[in-house]
Amino acid sequence: MAKFEDKLTEMLRPAVDETGKELLGLEFISAGNNSILRVFIEHENGIDVDDCAEVSRQIGAILDVEDPISSEYSLEVSSPGLDRPLFTKAHYESVIGEEIQAKLGVPLNGRRKFKGILESIENDTLMVIVDGETYPLVINNIDKANLVFNFKD
Repeated sequence: MAKFEDKLTEMLRPAVDETGKELLGLEFISAGNNSILRVFIEHENGIDVDDCAEVSRQIGAILDVEDPISSEYSLEVSSPGLDRPLFTKAHYESVIGEEIQAKLGVPLNGRRKFKGILESIENDTLMVIVDGETYPLVINNIDKANLVFNFKD
């Protein structure tokens, strides 16, 4: 995760915690006046629209006071969904054996996008099997990753 997103996460986590929800992570997509701050929350009983609105009000107030984003942006608060984003080592550990996709910041063997089975984690490196070959993906080099949801009969 980028340092800017790390700072935003630390700034907003206490406010999300106050609502009784868990801040899974966030992503900031910079696109001029169409930028988006997407915040993912979770709760053991699930997340509904009222939960998202409550968290949005809480963190919106902090963002208005602290003003960490200089450009215009939209704030989106949501549950992680079926293709849940993965932000931390703990998130990756919870999906070992599952299919994930990851986009790297710095290419590995000329490649930035990987989609395969997360076989294991060694230190801070994911071992991902793609087409029968294992690739070591360093967590700090992953710009974006998520679980690939597969419908089963």
